[in-house]
Amino acid sequence: MKLFPIHTSNFKIDGGAMFGVVPKVLWSSKYPADENNLCNWALRSLLIDTGERVILIDNGYGDKQSEKFFSHVHLNGGEGLEGALQKYGYSPDDITDMVLTHLHADHCGGGVKYNKDKTGFELTFKNAIYWVSKPHWKWAMNPNKQEGAAFLEENLMPMLHSGHLKFIEKDTELYPGINIRLYNGHTFGQMIPFINTGDKTVVFMADLIPSTAHIPLVWNMAYDVSPMEMLQEKEDFLNEAAENNYILFFQHDIFNECARVQKTDKGVRLKETFTLN
Repeated sequence: MKLFPIHTSNFKIDGGAMFGVVPKVLWSSKYPADENNLCNWALRSLLIDTGERVILIDNGYGDKQSEKFFSHVHLNGGEGLEGALQKYGYSPDDITDMVLTHLHADHCGGGVKYNKDKTGFELTFKNAIYWVSKPHWKWAMNPNKQEGAAFLEENLMPMLHSGHLKFIEKDTELYPGINIRLYNGHTFGQMIPFINTGDKTVVFMADLIPSTAHIPLVWNMAYDVSPMEMLQEKEDFLNEAAENNYILFFQHDIFNECARVQKTDKGVRLKETFTLN
């Protein structure tokens, strides 16, 4: 099994939104903001080549949205989706499985693109199965008012009508060595992949823990739809991660790609950071 980090781009959003109730004087010392209170975050995906399947986890914003849309997220840096795949010798047509942790635009927008003459949309990964949590899909079709703007029709409906969409209903082994667990604190039915490489377990953190700065238990996002459930899910996961020496692969931490955690007198804390390589 081979794993490759796919750094599609970076994006900027409000630091207060990313750290919720944590005061700026605290979070800005760990994750600095610019004069507009914007922090720069990574958009990483993860490519897994099992020898039989080529699996991509999440795919960034894509490029089909309007100029006005992108003016709010300030895309910068990265290698682009296709560029990052090509770096490791892959193309979109090689992807057999597109695993979407959840359907917020920064996680799934790259899975659908304009067709050649821009009269409609088509799948970016035409040979792939698109995997989505069934509870999350139902939630995205009828979200609460907080999340409504995060689910874009042009990202979702082409997947549904393509015939490539398949649902995961509960915690499951997707393929040998690749297990999916469902979490509900950030958004209902978020899928978190656990990848067992033999002697190591790599966990794709998505928005369960978006960065090393979010490892302390109460350092969570204002975007989380169920804050108390998030606290319990996060505590349980961090204890498990510390006990089992998991490698945490961060989707949004621009400074740190991977980390391990450890138990301390103050709870589970950062142990070390490193790159996936």
